[in-house]
Amino acid sequence: MKNTVKSINPFNNELLQEYKLFSDQQIAQVLQQTASSFSKWKKEPIDDRAKLLSKVGKLLELQKYKFAKLITQEMGKPLVQSITEVEKCAWVCEFYAVNADDFLCDDLIETEARESFISYDPLGCILAIMPWNFPFWQVLRFAAPTLTAGNTVILKHAANVSGCAMALEQLFEEAGYPKGCFQVIIADHQQVESLIENTIVKAVTLTGSEKAGRHIAAIAGKNLKKTVLELGGNNACIVWEDADLDAHVKTMVNARMLNAGQSCIAAKRFIVVADIYEEFIAKFQQQVQLLHQGDPMDPETDISVLARPDLADIVAQQVTDSVAKGAEVLIGHKKDKAYYAPTILTKVTPDMPVFKEEVFGPVAAIIKAKDREESLALAANTAFGLGTMLFTQDLKAARHCIDQIEDGAFFINEMVKSDPRLPFGGTKASGYGRELSKEGILAFVNKKTVYLH
Repeated sequence: MKNTVKSINPFNNELLQEYKLFSDQQIAQVLQQTASSFSKWKKEPIDDRAKLLSKVGKLLELQKYKFAKLITQEMGKPLVQSITEVEKCAWVCEFYAVNADDFLCDDLIETEARESFISYDPLGCILAIMPWNFPFWQVLRFAAPTLTAGNTVILKHAANVSGCAMALEQLFEEAGYPKGCFQVIIADHQQVESLIENTIVKAVTLTGSEKAGRHIAAIAGKNLKKTVLELGGNNACIVWEDADLDAHVKTMVNARMLNAGQSCIAAKRFIVVADIYEEFIAKFQQQVQLLHQGDPMDPETDISVLARPDLADIVAQQVTDSVAKGAEVLIGHKKDKAYYAPTILTKVTPDMPVFKEEVFGPVAAIIKAKDREESLALAANTAFGLGTMLFTQDLKAARHCIDQIEDGAFFINEMVKSDPRLPFGGTKASGYGRELSKEGILAFVNKKTVYLH
């Protein structure tokens, strides 16, 4: 039976570290520690919790190059992008440090009572199951509000970024959080399922695949526990005939190629109105070919390897299957271990994997639409509902499309991105619940009605 996990640099295949899975006894100790910590932590004044979170943000800024190097080594993201990720984590910490008191204050409701209000009380221990693609950001955007609301956290991170998980645990300890507030476990699937069933764990948040989300939600539902699921995406980037390509083509390329396309909110389907189709392809291709490919530790690198060789295999197969159905490769479709070249596909139709499935790699699927109406219909033709972006100078017409977009986000003349100030989440197969903003800090609280007659 496998009892270790390995952290391997996907660029050079070097073993970074090997970690032992926690024993059942160790996990039981973690559970007891989190329960003990919660009984004290929930009583801490919000201002004190916010001060500790602010310290986390400051430590992230001070040590951002160290953390960024670790991210890049473990999952292959270009160093510059890893630095940006850590800086964004510092931002989310400061955002909640400043706003938590307002977000969590009692909400007075006028009734016949002498006094009636909503009190926002922490639930207890929240289990977080997190992915490797943004190994710091995915954790901090959940942990910052959840801990500040008075909950405790157990993190089960993706195995290939176990070093990032351990660094995060040390970060919270260094900031002065009481022992047991934020704990990491390295566990197998069966141990995670047992954790969800344990009465000490009050709720679960997962960022991952649709398959994982359905499985975790089923176990949590059976045990009557709340879940927040941020799952896959198949975002459309709609380009109308009046789009200013010179102003926005770099943004469109970045929306697909950032983090080598390994993002749930990446633009995966480019739906382009016929009138501008040829011009779009020419300018998009030119911009993609300007991307500097190479060693992710090189500050000049724009795009490098995927996080694991098997992930590159999956992307290559999706493209191969789409080509068999009639798609044409404009550039790319070359693989070497964990590297998969930036790829542009044309003549893409709705029956192809690159249209129907989430492609977690640097593949831009381009679809021609005859007009604006068809572009919206093609964008809506998906099981996912995370985000849509539309590029046009006709803002009045774009506003009229808002209620036609069922996704959790609709960005006009900008790539879909998360922002601490705005709620983040999806619909349909992209999951449910919201992170960030006030919604994020209220995701794991008991909204208690208090009535004084």
